[in-house]
Amino acid sequence: MNRDNDKGKILLGRTLIVAFSCFCLLMVLVARLYYLEVIEGEKYKVLSDENRIATRVIIPSRGLIYDRNGEVLAMNKQNFQALIIAEQTPDIAQTLEQFKKIVPLTDKEEKKVLQDIRNNRRFMPVKIKDGLSWNDVSSLQLHAPELPGIFIDEGLNRYYPMGSYFAHFLGYVGSVNAQEAQSDPMALVPGFKLGKSGIEKVFEKQLRGKNGNIKLEVNAFGRVVKEIERQAAEEGKSVVLSVDWRLQKASQDAFGPNSGAAVVLDVHSGEILAFVSVPSFDPNLFVGGISNRDWSALIQNERHPLTNKAVSGAYSPGSTFKIVVALAALEAGIINENTTVDCLGAMELGSHKFHCWKHSGHGPLNVVGALKHSCDIFFYDIALKLGIEKIAEMARILGLGSDLGIGFNNTSKGLIPDKQWKENRFKSKWLQGETVIAGIGQGYVLTTPLQLATMLARVVNGGYEISPKFQKLSLKEKAKIKKLPIHMKNIEIVKQGMFEVVNALGGTASKAKFDINGMKMGGKTGTTQVRRISMKERKTGIIRDENLPWKLRNHALFVGYAPHDQPKYAVAVVVEHGSSGSAVAAPIASKILQEALKLGI
Repeated sequence: MNRDNDKGKILLGRTLIVAFSCFCLLMVLVARLYYLEVIEGEKYKVLSDENRIATRVIIPSRGLIYDRNGEVLAMNKQNFQALIIAEQTPDIAQTLEQFKKIVPLTDKEEKKVLQDIRNNRRFMPVKIKDGLSWNDVSSLQLHAPELPGIFIDEGLNRYYPMGSYFAHFLGYVGSVNAQEAQSDPMALVPGFKLGKSGIEKVFEKQLRGKNGNIKLEVNAFGRVVKEIERQAAEEGKSVVLSVDWRLQKASQDAFGPNSGAAVVLDVHSGEILAFVSVPSFDPNLFVGGISNRDWSALIQNERHPLTNKAVSGAYSPGSTFKIVVALAALEAGIINENTTVDCLGAMELGSHKFHCWKHSGHGPLNVVGALKHSCDIFFYDIALKLGIEKIAEMARILGLGSDLGIGFNNTSKGLIPDKQWKENRFKSKWLQGETVIAGIGQGYVLTTPLQLATMLARVVNGGYEISPKFQKLSLKEKAKIKKLPIHMKNIEIVKQGMFEVVNALGGTASKAKFDINGMKMGGKTGTTQVRRISMKERKTGIIRDENLPWKLRNHALFVGYAPHDQPKYAVAVVVEHGSSGSAVAAPIASKILQEALKLGI
């Protein structure tokens, strides 16, 4: 009997232990459920919603860019891209392997996808490949069950129908880099592109528009069940520029195989009518990501097609700078229209001899004759009488030594030196010999083609402070352009000199002259050294560099305007290592101005 009681007690004890254990386990489960449902409930509700609701950003259509006549310079083309949400696929590697069976994917592209997945936040779509064809899209949709987490997005890619003709002016759009991603909320959106240079960058905010979004209900496999909510994107605003595509094309074609830059301005408004830098490149190469082969070809080209020479190229202006010196001397009263200087081919200053380009000399010349023949001795003489400070003052009044505020990448301010600049730069005093060579636009003096066009426009428009503009100016805006402190009488004297450069017998650019229904060109040639001329070349009076390597040849420059009687267009042309301003740069400028007159822009 006692044995049965003992067994009953043991059984009861064990039952109580099991019951207590179960109770404890139940309490742990209840506590865990309470923790998950009540304390952490909101957190897991959000995670649940993230798995149930997918939010996708809608990239707005980028605004178009037009020329002054309504010709499209930058447009958008339909683009299909495959995206993946990593959290919606059980095995990323396997999914990508399946994808590659349908659409080719290089090792580099696959590596980029995996890297983007690691770097991006959860549930953020990552681009696998864009530029998909209709066949690609159809095949991917057909095999959708085998590609969990992958979906097709329809967007727009930037396209430049004029190709290389507007590359440096328009710039291009490209994918966001790491630095840009830190400050731009759109940076992580697959397929988003922003302006990298040129007009695309200057007008980025206007062209971009505002993004929208779409909320979609998805199932456990990431397939879309239905659309829940949509907020439409706001299209970017289009931009109408002042350039004329016909003049732009003619200007670039006028260079032929040469390297350099040209800028055409409306002298009364500063509107940019043409903006050329050659050699150029196709900006469409950069939109989807440029290949290593194309990139290498561009950066290894000795003529630097990626450099925007119109604003980044800083060149000695050479004899085109004589316009500045002549005007400064007339304004200062150092000379008048009758003042003459006798050119004997060289002049001495201390122990140094300064030569004229014409070894035998030009004889007595006034300022109009000195401009016509581009006499160095005349400008050496008046530069010494003026001094570097007055030369620098006039140069800055005319827009040299400034970036002119256009907002392009890597815009050079050039250099207009003075005594203080040299003291700051070299800790030494300015020398008279430096004034002499500055008088013919060499030495420290540096300018860009855009600055030279602006300088000439401010002279021939009667002395008004125009600045380069990308868009047409209204009559009200034109009325606000202020008059510069330059006398019209002195401007007319300088203009007469520039007219004779082209149209008078013996003018340095007489071979480039034209007459279109009485409309003629005026201008000024320039040839600047990139090497030291030997004494032997000086003595013979024959300075040739046609047989030298391209990089050792002189730069060729010309600034011109038309029509002479009522100037409307100003052009600056720089031909890198073109050897001769009169033989190479002036004919190019002549072609450009003739085209502008024929078009009647």
